Amino acid sequence: MKRLLIILISATTLYSCRKLDQPITREYTEEAYWRDADDAIAAVNSCYENMSNDGYFFGNEALSDNAYVNGIGFDNVTAIADGAYDPSNARVTNEWSYRYTCIRKCNTVTTNIDKVPNLDSTLKKRILAEARFIRAYSYFQLADWYGDVPFYTNLITINEAKNISRTPKADILNFVQSELAAIRADLPVNTAYADQDRGRITRGAAIAFSARVHLYKGEWQAVVDDCEQLIGRTDNGTYSLQSSYKNVFSINNEYNSEVILDLQYGGGRTFSTQRSFLPQTVALLRSVLVPTQDLVDDYVMLNGKGITESGSGYNENNPYINRDPRFEATILHDGSTITDFNGTVQTILTQPGSNPATNSVDDQGASPTGYYFYKYYDPTASNYNSSLNLIMIRYAEVLLMYAEAKNELGQLDANVWNTTIRALRVRAGFNDAGATVYPSTTSDQLRTIVRRERRAELAFEGIRPFDIRRWKIADQVMARPVRGIKVSGGAFNKDANGYIIVENRIFNNPKHYLWPVPTFERDQNSNLGQNQGW
Repeated sequence: MKRLLIILISATTLYSCRKLDQPITREYTEEAYWRDADDAIAAVNSCYENMSNDGYFFGNEALSDNAYVNGIGFDNVTAIADGAYDPSNARVTNEWSYRYTCIRKCNTVTTNIDKVPNLDSTLKKRILAEARFIRAYSYFQLADWYGDVPFYTNLITINEAKNISRTPKADILNFVQSELAAIRADLPVNTAYADQDRGRITRGAAIAFSARVHLYKGEWQAVVDDCEQLIGRTDNGTYSLQSSYKNVFSINNEYNSEVILDLQYGGGRTFSTQRSFLPQTVALLRSVLVPTQDLVDDYVMLNGKGITESGSGYNENNPYINRDPRFEATILHDGSTITDFNGTVQTILTQPGSNPATNSVDDQGASPTGYYFYKYYDPTASNYNSSLNLIMIRYAEVLLMYAEAKNELGQLDANVWNTTIRALRVRAGFNDAGATVYPSTTSDQLRTIVRRERRAELAFEGIRPFDIRRWKIADQVMARPVRGIKVSGGAFNKDANGYIIVENRIFNNPKHYLWPVPTFERDQNSNLGQNQGW
């Protein structure tokens, strides 16, 4: 997939896609399209382009208590996070149109593929399955953000679009689940794709995404059933944890055994988003997408205890030692080192009064919270433009879904623990028995452990905002100030313990659990109605 050109399909014109070394030699109109397998493949490739993007992937993190965006970047997600938005908000408006653009592309494939003469039946089934997966993914995103939304699987007319009403969220999620079950047999396993097709939807992706949908609905046994199709089996794909947590996200280790579904870059498609989260020392810009103190505080100690638990060994005056190794692989803090694009090792200095003499640039004040994200840093990027694939589903999440579902069913025993939480912690670098041995405790206490583990393992992967909503804790964790590092002196707004207060947030229940239907869409269609409180 990285070697395929990214193409666009509009309502009236379809353009062919070839490998980079095979230039386009023919012009296409919709009437002249659908002539051969290349046309069908080009059409489904266009669907992939709208499955997601780097702005949503990274920006979603700031829709949770994990991160903060300074300013109106990432389609003004900060306004959403602090509860100061309305139906005309850029992210609210753009997400809706982005998803429906993707759905139209997918419907174009499913509606027209029968026009291709003599198309190999196995290839046809695969292309249809890919389009149906991406369409299901788009509907899932819409339903999760907006609740009830318009639903259709054909190419509706402009007039129909102006009069369509919304379908209940439950019905849409049922459709998503039925689609994911129906397409499994038509999708190859991950090891069956040739190199030029790596990155396409696989059977494992359909199963893992199905587990995620069941997870978000609280259908615990169905989550277990899906995960057990992937854990310890190879008939639905071959997946395993990488030996190094940090290397999972390296451009030198793409398509590794942990990747189930990733957002494809390359072939001319790149992203420069890392300029928004790297230290000024590296990117020569003030960072706008930054981790929060609340995320930092949630990483456990090497003995498995939270920093506020008795016997944890946490030292507030030396807070970054003996912490979960994934912390250092995800977040840069005062005293961290990073190798910049020129190969120079830079020391991050964010505490006021630090001496920047060892660095080319002073990081003090460059991050609103005093922290930076490190995960997904691509030092090979050309002028900050990276072609690194962004992982949307990985095997570690399957293990976490399995552990959560088993606990909710009262079945998280030592065997399940060893397969899931212990495996993840050992891979991360824990070796203290307090962190790795199954804790004989209550389901409520295990729930806290599993949720904290999920947060640490998946931080900066765009998962957290969906988790806090399905757990119904968003009205708690998002109704708190965004905090940064602890400082002494200086003209900072600080809490009683000396931690920087970056901004105050508001999250009203139930209003903010769903986004409003965008103003522009309601102006076009009076049948859409509006969500509660908007």
